[in-house]
Amino acid sequence: MPLGRSNAPRRYFTAQERAQIVAAIGAAEARTSGEIRLHVERDVPAGGKAGGDPYARARELFAKLGMHRTAQRNGVLVYLATRTRCLAIVGDEGLHDKVGETFWRDVVDAMLPHFASDRPADGLAAGLAQIGEKLRKHFPRQDGDVNELPDEISFRE
Repeated sequence: MPLGRSNAPRRYFTAQERAQIVAAIGAAEARTSGEIRLHVERDVPAGGKAGGDPYARARELFAKLGMHRTAQRNGVLVYLATRTRCLAIVGDEGLHDKVGETFWRDVVDAMLPHFASDRPADGLAAGLAQIGEKLRKHFPRQDGDVNELPDEISFRE
């Protein structure tokens, strides 16, 4: 991460980048019944269940944020730890069973070069678009679909 970007989760993105990410979430969800959230915190906690593992922390937050409560079990959480520079994605069983572990790794791998060149919002937007396409393929939007989870970014300082 370049020296000019803050590690503080709420200051990591500019206002323009936040708007870009929220718009990318909305666009990804527009054609699917799936739900996507982004959670940002400074560090992967070393203690507790996560034990410093970003994927374990993402799974823990997935449950805490109620991502498993979607009707079709098609929620996706993108997790970012700013100071420890960790990124993980957790998809609920409805989608994960259809796309497999390789898909999630491919999305993260596609996002990382954007982070390396200090364009994290572009990376997240690209990854969110990939996730949205898989959600659309497996869980297309139906009449009466409602937005079950908020689209805004959640933070933990």
